[in-house]
Amino acid sequence: QDSSDDIEDVSLFDADDDVSRRSKKSRIRHPVASFFHLFFRVSAIVVYLLCELLTSSFIACMVTIILLLSCDFWAVKNVTGRLMVGLRWWNQVDDDGRSHWVFEARKVSAQGGKTSSEAESRIFWLGLITCPMIWVIFAFSALFSFKVKWLAVVVMGVVLQGANLYGYIRCKVGSRKNLTSMATSYLGKQFLRQ
Repeated sequence: QDSSDDIEDVSLFDADDDVSRRSKKSRIRHPVASFFHLFFRVSAIVVYLLCELLTSSFIACMVTIILLLSCDFWAVKNVTGRLMVGLRWWNQVDDDGRSHWVFEARKVSAQGGKTSSEAESRIFWLGLITCPMIWVIFAFSALFSFKVKWLAVVVMGVVLQGANLYGYIRCKVGSRKNLTSMATSYLGKQFLRQ
């Protein structure tokens, strides 16, 4: 008997499906948000590096850099974090006047898939982590070269970008901490029962 009638032509290890999944995951769904996520951060760094070459006015440079850093802080905290990785954080004040910090992560969709792409996630975290490190390097450089007037600007860069980094790390790790504390308490109860 001829067994060729029973053989189906299928791709080995679902390679075609992996290629189509990769192209969907690596596609940038929010190009404007991705652009502005990096634009304000990189612009502030470029202005800081080129400021003394372009103008002699320290005040104009300082105001420009602080405005770029402020726009970056607002855009990352309120727009790009939500769109690109599904994370957000904010401060909430109760009726009693007590302040509570809230760190949230987007829930997984009903289909079990992520709503953000891997390319956007890489762009987000790469920009979020590298730029504060660059500002820390600038801080040490200004400190050791005795440029005290620039130290205030650099400290603003470290504080604003470091605050966003801290907030988003708390959003990302916060849900895992809750799971680990629940698992630890469950295992502790099981141990006490035995």
